[in-house]
Amino acid sequence: MASNKIQFRSIHELKDPALTQKLAQKEFQNEIPVDEILADENQESGGTSRRDFLKLLGFSTAAVTLAACEAPVIKTIPYVVKPHSIIPGVPNYYATTYFDGFDFASVLVKTREGRPIKIEPNPAAGELGKTSARAQASVLSLYDNDKIKQPKLNGKDETFDKVDDYVLNALTTAQNSGKRIVLLSHSLASPTFKKLFADFKAKYPSAELVTYDAYPHTAALEAAQEVFGQRALPVYDLSKTQLVVSFQADFLGDYNGGGLETSYALGKAPGATMLRHIQVESNMTLTGANADTRIPQKPSEVNKTLIEVYNALNGGGTSNAVAAAIVKELLAKGSNAVVFADGSKAAHVLAHLINQKLGSIAFTGRTNLLKEYDHARYQEFLSWMNAGQVGVLITNNVDPIYSSNKGEAFKAALSKVTAVVAVADKKNEIYKAAKAVIPVANWMESWGDLTPQSGVYALMQPTIQKIYKSRQIEESLLVWINGKNSPSNNYYEYLKANATGILGGTSFNQALYNGLNAVATEATSLSYAGGNAAQAVAELGRFKASDLELVLYTKTSIGDGTQANNPWLQELPDPISRLAWDNYLTVSPEDAKNLGLDNDLNGRMQLNGSIVNITVNGTTLKDVPVFVQPGQANGSFGLALGYGKKDSGKVAATGINAYPLFDGVNTALSNVSIEKVSGTHEFAGIQLQNTLMGRYEIAREVPLEDFINIPFDDKLKGWNKPLEYHTYNGSLPAGKISLWDEFDDTDGPHFNLSVDLNACTGCGACIIACQAENNVPVVGKEEIRMSRDMYWLRIDRYYSSRETIHPQEQVERGLNVPQVYDILIDPAKNPDVIFQPVMCQHCNHAPCETVCPVAATSHGKQGQNQMAYNRCVGTRYCANNCPYKVRRFNWFNYAQNDKFDFNMNNDLGRMVLNPDVVVRTRGVMEKCSLCIQMTQDTILQAKKEGRKVKDGEFKTACSAACATGALQFGDMNDQSSKVRKLYNSNRRYTLLEEIGTKPNVFYHVKVRNRKEENKV
Repeated sequence: MASNKIQFRSIHELKDPALTQKLAQKEFQNEIPVDEILADENQESGGTSRRDFLKLLGFSTAAVTLAACEAPVIKTIPYVVKPHSIIPGVPNYYATTYFDGFDFASVLVKTREGRPIKIEPNPAAGELGKTSARAQASVLSLYDNDKIKQPKLNGKDETFDKVDDYVLNALTTAQNSGKRIVLLSHSLASPTFKKLFADFKAKYPSAELVTYDAYPHTAALEAAQEVFGQRALPVYDLSKTQLVVSFQADFLGDYNGGGLETSYALGKAPGATMLRHIQVESNMTLTGANADTRIPQKPSEVNKTLIEVYNALNGGGTSNAVAAAIVKELLAKGSNAVVFADGSKAAHVLAHLINQKLGSIAFTGRTNLLKEYDHARYQEFLSWMNAGQVGVLITNNVDPIYSSNKGEAFKAALSKVTAVVAVADKKNEIYKAAKAVIPVANWMESWGDLTPQSGVYALMQPTIQKIYKSRQIEESLLVWINGKNSPSNNYYEYLKANATGILGGTSFNQALYNGLNAVATEATSLSYAGGNAAQAVAELGRFKASDLELVLYTKTSIGDGTQANNPWLQELPDPISRLAWDNYLTVSPEDAKNLGLDNDLNGRMQLNGSIVNITVNGTTLKDVPVFVQPGQANGSFGLALGYGKKDSGKVAATGINAYPLFDGVNTALSNVSIEKVSGTHEFAGIQLQNTLMGRYEIAREVPLEDFINIPFDDKLKGWNKPLEYHTYNGSLPAGKISLWDEFDDTDGPHFNLSVDLNACTGCGACIIACQAENNVPVVGKEEIRMSRDMYWLRIDRYYSSRETIHPQEQVERGLNVPQVYDILIDPAKNPDVIFQPVMCQHCNHAPCETVCPVAATSHGKQGQNQMAYNRCVGTRYCANNCPYKVRRFNWFNYAQNDKFDFNMNNDLGRMVLNPDVVVRTRGVMEKCSLCIQMTQDTILQAKKEGRKVKDGEFKTACSAACATGALQFGDMNDQSSKVRKLYNSNRRYTLLEEIGTKPNVFYHVKVRNRKEENKV
């Protein structure tokens, strides 16, 4: 039961029981940085003496008061002729398609006065409309000030006219000389683009289209070709599945193209048929963290377990205890089970054949068409280049020099190409090698279409005029087909003509309005047609086990590195490690001890780590920081791709480029060695910065068996017993006791937010959505390290141990104190994980409100705890008195400040700011407002239409972005509302209920589908 669990947020907290107290003491130690305001440039030390402090005290108090009251004056220019579609102060929404070569989502783009400022899920698109953290953050990538802004020729700024002259001449020369013309593009499942390239090939018969992806899903595609006879990824649905077993497959991340989190959350709804999830893996992944049973094994062991499971399901026996237990559960569930695997083609093949054997209902037969990379075709292209057969190479926003283990060889081969034309967004290596450069248009500046899945057709439309002189690849192809200034060079007209034939009876305008449309397509389903199991088993067996093995992976924030220059994503804490602005080598606690590697906390409770050189099959990466990760399998390391992107912007170079270790096929590697080098690496982590008072049963959990069979309020074994206070009148429910007089909140809406710990996967989409909606600034690695993050919403990650050993059990088992400690520290090897979103709890009895000396924070009748920024003088009494630690003090002006050279420090980046939410000046407290601007807009809209607000219309940024439905927002005074029904659930509880704050945010106990006494 939850009350018997030890919960710890880091391995340091588990080792040091007093750490929580130390953190609490350190939490508010940082005073206003007067040194930085008044420091003498000639002063040797930035420190301030006691005498100086007393002398400057009056100034510092006055400074923060002035900073809180002053606001910058920015003059605006009115419309001379107002655009017909724009009404100042009223947002416009455009249905379009987010696709950057790696990620896809059907979305609504919110614009204000012609500026896209927010990405919203497209509700009409179902699962294909759900947004990730990267999709939410992509609006900031539109305003990337480091983009190429002008066409280039021979390294100098030039017009499109001159660049097109050069390209047309090069194309004609290559065609006449019999050399190949190659368009190297990322996967682009666009039927209109394919038709356009066919027209291009008709004009230039030697033209070839070659696909290149940084993270290419090669293993999955080749396995699909073998098993299904089609080079397309299968689509799964977990909503009715009762058992999922995963071998290294991070299916809540980027596995199989992503998109399983929504159906996974539906399957995890507590009940008799609740989905059970077993994860066998090396790294502690986002998927593994959500598993009911997680089995850490290094890659070679995972391969053996997968082989044993396959053999046992097909009549063979097994002596592997883990495999035997998994097989037993798979046979019990039959078609209600599904198996996923990753790491190599052979692993994918065996998983497909197991699912065929089970007759898994999770296999829908639909195809994911977004990934098109063909490894053999790409190798053929490399041979053309090396042989000097390529006359013109046109690259469509790809950089194999950065993202390939043969990057230097590719760079050398480019010298054999007569003309290199780069359609690019950054001044990367491809840009440097190209004679002609065309800035690529952002997806929000482009027309286009996609077929993300069989039977589905998505349209893309521009939501803003091109900010700089950019052009999408399709526009360039039209010019190079038809010649300059041709009336046929209108890609909108070309797209519309082609789309009409695909859409059938749906008009183009209606399809554009929908964003995503069901259409009839050829080859709409996959079916099992082959698969060589013996060959797959042999290939897995050939994976050479070694003492140390490595798994390469993509993070939920950076992905393959396409948006590496996005500061929102760089600062987004990793859901597992809770570190920002870094990638690192994850090492198990036991391996770290054996190899002499460690993480330690300095006097300011800041995390530092060892540094190593890692060598894999002869390739060495130098100065890689080490993070000791609970749950990492012994004998294995993990390292994220997508970092260390040179010449791609101010923040893209952050971290280590791991692509030189990736062969484009296998993510699990053996023959690994490391060498510890001198020095330490400074990490920016936020997991230990917010110490909740009490910390007892913060994140609650219960086994499914207890959830079903034991009443939640049972006096002895109840797993969610209502809190009672012991008074002189006897025990009374907590809700019946109050130090304050209650006020009537039944008139009008009263807002509550429900957070379901069972559905929250920790993906972080809600954090980025909140940041975009509420103008939350990026503070950078140094400030994160100083405990000065500005997030209004955080996702705390709790590790959970086995049940506490009570004194009686200790005596019965004859355990001494060191033995007890060893048992309790054991969770660091394989802890359970709970993700808990925490924002301002909007307490009806808010401790912050009672201590504010200037009444800057007060309670609204609709339930929100409100902040009046122009009243706040920055005393921080409210932050000291907040038991949930959700208030943030802004130490600096983050806008137009060279110390914070991110999006708010340039005119282009500030275009993303939401005009409905003030940009706070220095010296005030800020926090979650439950998106009061959104709730008021909904109320006013309904009022204008003369109706009541319907259930589901009230949204916050976080609830709208949540793909799993873990966050539900609504009106408690609407008796039929979903949030009201959730409030009546027996799983509901509130954080720190015993202190009587009566929050308007409530949580639901996490249910684990696992018998505690029968752990695998």
